[in-house]
This record gives sequence, structure tokens and C-alpha cells, in this order.
Amino acid sequence: MASLRQHRPGTYEEMVASFDWEVPERYNIGVDTVDKHATDRLAMLWEDWEGNERRLTFGDIKTLSNRIANVLADAGVNEGDRVAVMLPSVPETAATFVASYKLGAVLLSLSQLYGDDGIAHRLSDSEAKILITDGKNRARLEGMGGRVSSLERVVVLNAGDSLVDGDLDLDEAMGAASEEFTPVDTRADDPAQLYYSSGTTGQAKGILHAQRYLLGHNEYEFCHDVREDEVFHSTGEWAWIAGIVPGLLGPWRYGVPVAVFQRKGGAYDPAQTFRLLEKHQVGNLFTTPTALRAMTQAKDPGSEYDIKLRIACSAGEPLNPEVIRWFQSQFGIPVLDYYGLTESYPLCGNFPTVDIRHGSMGKPLPGWEVKLLEVGSEQEVARGEAGEICLVARSNPHYPLGYWNRPEDTEEVFGGDYFRTKDVARMDEDGYVWYEGRADDVIISAGYRIGPFEVESAILELPEVVEAAAVASPDEQRGHIVKAFVRLAPEVEGSDELVDKIKQHVRKAYAAYAYPREVEFVVDLPKTLTGKIRRIDLREAETERKRGS
Repeated sequence: MASLRQHRPGTYEEMVASFDWEVPERYNIGVDTVDKHATDRLAMLWEDWEGNERRLTFGDIKTLSNRIANVLADAGVNEGDRVAVMLPSVPETAATFVASYKLGAVLLSLSQLYGDDGIAHRLSDSEAKILITDGKNRARLEGMGGRVSSLERVVVLNAGDSLVDGDLDLDEAMGAASEEFTPVDTRADDPAQLYYSSGTTGQAKGILHAQRYLLGHNEYEFCHDVREDEVFHSTGEWAWIAGIVPGLLGPWRYGVPVAVFQRKGGAYDPAQTFRLLEKHQVGNLFTTPTALRAMTQAKDPGSEYDIKLRIACSAGEPLNPEVIRWFQSQFGIPVLDYYGLTESYPLCGNFPTVDIRHGSMGKPLPGWEVKLLEVGSEQEVARGEAGEICLVARSNPHYPLGYWNRPEDTEEVFGGDYFRTKDVARMDEDGYVWYEGRADDVIISAGYRIGPFEVESAILELPEVVEAAAVASPDEQRGHIVKAFVRLAPEVEGSDELVDKIKQHVRKAYAAYAYPREVEFVVDLPKTLTGKIRRIDLREAETERKRGS
């Protein structure tokens, strides 16, 4: 098989000098990741926590996705319609993603860890036309009442006895559907993917990406150095950009097979990863700092397992230098950290052919025009000084179309000369970028981006609570955790039972990964003159407290 790659790692100067973006006028993610490959080529090695296994070729994925595309087309899905998917990491889920792209629809992948309110908001805000879920999750819709009026059909995989009047049994419909489907001839600029990302104020906003966004992920050539003859594995969940792209789309562009492990619930067990890496002799790994920190708790995995990784990369949050050293001592290779956001990534990264400075997120990737600017201005800071990481607007194919149904926010954030990440870093004399922290209040915990407003809103639903503020609190395992400062109603006393009630309510109403792992009851909260809570005061005090403990 001829290589599908155009670029190889080299010296940093060589990689930058030889790189140009090539974006065709017509482009479809489904065709580029699945249909173009030989049908007998291995695409996926899948297994779950119960030991079930499946082996699928690109031909299998093509057939599955064609059948699902025909099912969805018959159900009324047209170009531009939002197709929401809330499914576990099974082959049919991947095929559903591909089917959505082939239809020219807009894919919205939902995490099963979202609380019911979080799901309802995303379905309603996106005006999703179709929801594809499974029998275990179907009942969750019943508690959402009339909050999701746009849904015309619910399609259910492994339905069992969960079907409600009007639902479509996906397994049955696939069995009757044609294996042939002609993908829509989409433009590279046509919308394809909708990711919801939390901010400091308001509810989660949808970030709309075009079909071309996948072309911007050149980390698979420069950082991962993917090879067609080795297996790729990602520990990320398929609900986020750092799950769908490394878990499926990035490797599949180059015909690289992926090993997929379906975990039970949302819990991460590093031993399962070690066993998978050994079993399939995985050569290329994508994971997160939180998963890596969990791995360090294993006694001596380098000796216990026969793991032969060639490349390991990480993204999602800052990576501790000691974790990189531990990984290298166990498996003989460093972890290559790279950086980006849902809006655009990867802006910076480390490369297998360039010296690594532990704790740095590397240098700007070829084709990514990154500058460090003074916060609040477009003045570039001097080397060694802290500045906001900014991307020259519209300078690469990953640049988003904007925020879903938010034209003013779109113009403000994406319409100027730069996309401002609100992350602060410094660049040393050799061009390495070192992360400093957030310029705003968004909490990054275990790789999840958590909006304090949504946590606070969930807490305030409880009658015992008058005010609440959620901030990031340093944590060895997760980087940061959510800590909630809560002011109670006058007649209410704080207790361990109330702490547990707050945690469980946020888990259900917002998301399982976003609940406050620490709760502190306070008499008052610091505020500005206009009455806004000063989260920064709480966050800084919390950092000092943890530093001194």
C-alpha cells in the first residue's frame, strides 16, 4: 500500500519550511477516513470490559456506515441537519459518525456522563433533528419533558424493550437497509461537526467545525508519525474532539487501524490499558495527563507487561514533567505533549525528532501561526515574558465556522485578526512554549473543560443554597479538581450529608466528571463593586492553601 502521508518529522526548521496547507474545494470526512481505503484493510480491533471482541475492516465500517446513512436519510435527515449521538464506544457508533459526515449532516456526539440537564441543553440548543442512542440511555429522554422540541425521531441501538412509540429500532432498520450509499459531494467549508465547550459564563456553547477541520490535524504526521503497519490506541471518550479525532478520524485518514476498549461506565483503569497495549502490540498511543497520572500508581508496569510503544502523545491539560520521566523509565520513550482547544488544536506540540524539554508543550506546529500577545492587546510579548496564546485567524483549515447560532459571539471571538485562547504561556529563547495557566475561570480537570457557571447553576437549584462559586483547586492526580464555595440559607447548617447531596445533584444535573470533589461552606463570597463573584480571589487562595498544606 502506497503511503497516504505527505510529511515526515525532521528538524523543526525543515518541517516548518516544507509545509503548506492543501485544502481541496470539495472534501468529505467520511470518504477520506473510510471509503478511500481498501475494503480488506484492518480498521478496528474492538473489545469491551467483559471480554467480547470484534475485528472490523474498512470495508466493514463502510458497509455499516452506508446502511446507517440510508436509515437516517429515510428518516428525513438532510444536509445541515444536526444528528445527535449518545452511544458507548462500539463499532456502530463510529459508523454512525461516518454516516453523518457522508450525509452532509452535522454530528453532535454526546457523552453518557452528561447530566440530563446538560443533554437537554445541547439537544435543544443545537435543534437536533435525530437522536441516536441505545436501550440503556433511551429512558433518560423521558425526564426532559418538552425541553427538546426539535427532535423528530429517536433511533435506538440494542433497543430491547426500551422503544417508545415513534422510535426506530436501528438494528432492525440496518438489516433492511442497502449497503450502497453515495456520499454527498460536500464542500470543504460545509459544516460537519458540533462540539459543545464550557465557558466562564452562560451555558455551554456549540463550536461549529467544517468538513475541512480534520485536515488541520497534522499532529498525526508530525507528532505521532503514524505508520500503516502499526496499531493506534486512544484512551479518550468519543464525545469530545480529543476523543473522536485520536480515537478514530486522525489514524483512519492514513489507513492506520485503531484498538478500541469499551470501558464499563466512565471509570478509567490503567491496567486495562496496559493489557490492551500488550495484547495488540500497540505502537502509537494518545492519552491524557490524568490517565498518565493514574498509570503512575501501578507498581512496575514496564516489567509486568510486554509493551512495545514507539510513540506516545498526550493533550488536554498541562503534563507534569515527573510523569514524563516515569513513563520513559517504564517504557523507554518520552510522552510528547501537545496543546490546543476545541476551537483549534493542536497549536503547539513536541516531535519525535526534536529535543524535548520536560514540562514544555513544545513549539508551534508547522502551518500553525501562533503568537503570544499581551492580554487585552495585540502587542506581542518579548521572549520569556508571559502572554496570551493566540492563533492568527483563518490561517489553517481547523479554524471553526463559529459558535452555533451565536453570530455576535462568533464575530467577537473568531472575526478579528486573532483567536485568543485565554491561556497564558511564555516562550523561551529557543521557541519552546511553557504553559502558565488560564486567563479566565474555566476549570480544566482530568482533561475535561468545566464551566463554573454550570456547576454553580446546578448547586443553586438546591433550596438549601443561596450562593455558590466553583473554582479550580490543585490536585496531584487530576491537575485540578472542582471546589465549590457555598453560602447556605440562614436556617440551614452545613453537614456531611448536605455535601454529599450537593455532589450527587451536580453529577445528575450537569455531568458526572464535573461535580465538586470538595465543598466548603462560607458566610460570604468575595464580590466586585457590581456584585459579581470574584472567583479569582477564591482560586488564588485555594492555590496558596494547597501549596502550604
